[in-house]
Amino acid sequence: MQKNKSLKALLAVLAVAAMFSAVGVQAQTTPSVAQTGTQSQGKANTSGKTVTDGTIDNSNSAGMENRSQAAGASGAAGQTAAGGAATGAKLSSGDQQILKDMAIANMSEIEGGKLAQSKGQSAEVKAFGQQMIDDHTQNLNEVKTLAQARGVTLPTEPDAKHKAMAAKLEKMSGDAFDKAYMKQAGVQDHKTVHAKLVSASKKAKDPEVKALVDKTEPVVAQHLKSAEQMPSAKSGTASGK
Repeated sequence: MQKNKSLKALLAVLAVAAMFSAVGVQAQTTPSVAQTGTQSQGKANTSGKTVTDGTIDNSNSAGMENRSQAAGASGAAGQTAAGGAATGAKLSSGDQQILKDMAIANMSEIEGGKLAQSKGQSAEVKAFGQQMIDDHTQNLNEVKTLAQARGVTLPTEPDAKHKAMAAKLEKMSGDAFDKAYMKQAGVQDHKTVHAKLVSASKKAKDPEVKALVDKTEPVVAQHLKSAEQMPSAKSGTASGK
């Protein structure tokens, strides 16, 4: 009996020990779960941080994009301004008048050259007339190009003085035409135009206008020299008699 009681007491103790042991295991398991939850939360926080960092990065990207767009807009504006300076800067009234005078002179010489081709008697006069057409057409195109780029409206026909001279020449023929044409269009007009170009070179304010004037002046000087050496300009006849 005594042995049975001792055995029962031992079993009871073992049962209590087993119960406390189970509670301890559960207690250890619970913090582990809590720790796991904390770690998960930490991961969530880390993920959140990543999201936050991503937001910052996105903001930086947006900022860089905005700065890039702003820089692009500024660059485009600069190009527009530069383009305006290169092709749209307004000329002074004096420079505008220089271009207009050059246009009238060119148109007048071209018209005179055409008359020399159709009514001239001397081969020399015809050849001179063709040179006037070629050289002054080229120069007129250069004047037109510059005028268009700088917003200058040019005359579209010779002035009244040259129209009257052309009308007078149209009524002539033979030696009379050659004499009148070479004295008027050949010598007198080129003297006048050359003097204006020399003056314009000194007065021109715009470098492009001045450059065109300086390019044209020696061409007109050569025309004048050729006209002065023509027999019809010296003697009044195509044959030089």
